[in-house]
Amino acid sequence: MIQKLFKAATTRDLVAAANWLAQYKDDYPVMAFYGAMGAGKTTLIKVFCKLEGVLDEVNSPTFSLVNEYLTADGESFFHFDFYRIEKLEEAYDIGYENYFYSGSCCLIEWPEKVMQLLPEKHVRIDIQPDEETGIRMINCQLITR
Repeated sequence: MIQKLFKAATTRDLVAAANWLAQYKDDYPVMAFYGAMGAGKTTLIKVFCKLEGVLDEVNSPTFSLVNEYLTADGESFFHFDFYRIEKLEEAYDIGYENYFYSGSCCLIEWPEKVMQLLPEKHVRIDIQPDEETGIRMINCQLITR
């Protein structure tokens, strides 16, 4: 298993984690971001998207479930937020498989809501903030079931 642990005290520190993710995005385009509310999932996704040349404003798709962002080269990035879904059928309703198996980068917040739908190959990103210091421990690992 390939994994890497990052320590981030500031948003600038997230660049190292974003660079690590970028090197695997072609082989592992589905990335699952785990962490409590306010842990920094969306912030890391914003840094990653900026690094990848996304031109659109990156915001969590809390109500729409999925946002599409484009790069100058026309590459699509899909950003999911499954926090509000109550049934797995809601992921089926948006056609999750058309995204997850498209080869385009899929960035998923609250993946635990759709765990059984994740492809066998994906990246798992766990973000744990220290409540006292605000420092985030970011554990990234390549998953192949």
